Amino acid sequence: MSDRLALNKLEKLIEIETQLREEYQQQLDTKDTSINQLSQEKTALEAKMGELEKTITTQLTTITELSGKSQDVQALEQRNRELHNRSENMKEEVATVKSRLKTLQKDLAEERTELAELKKYDPQRLRKNLDTSKRKLVEKTEAANKLQKSLSEARSEKAQLEQKVNGLEAQLEEVTAQQDDQTQDGAQAAA
Repeated sequence: MSDRLALNKLEKLIEIETQLREEYQQQLDTKDTSINQLSQEKTALEAKMGELEKTITTQLTTITELSGKSQDVQALEQRNRELHNRSENMKEEVATVKSRLKTLQKDLAEERTELAELKKYDPQRLRKNLDTSKRKLVEKTEAANKLQKSLSEARSEKAQLEQKVNGLEAQLEEVTAQQDDQTQDGAQAAA
């Protein structure tokens, strides 16, 4: 019985294998053909690479031969580059010096105009004017002090006179009050 079961299972496995083969055989065939094509392309590329390597080696030998000759040219080109860089740097320096010169010329012109403006004022004349102004100021200060003194004196006189006027007004009131009292006494006596 176990042999029969194993046989049945084996038959089923074979059936499944044939079904799978029928289903995927076409895909397997296309994959095999693509693998064959790729392997052919690989061999073609390897052959091409070998040819390119040969070309590269010949070109390398040619380059090494030419590099010996080109070293002189390279040195000359390097010297030309250095000289060109130096000339560019010098041009920039000249441009900065020119701009600095222009600003210095402007500053010089401003200083000259300021000097001319300052020369307009004569120091000796200004000292004389200052001395006369000081003298006038002293005179005016003295006059102002005198006026201030006379003002304070006038104020004190005014205050004294006001006190006198107040005193006289008080006396006048007393005198008029006494006269009023006498006239009232006289009127009472006559009555």
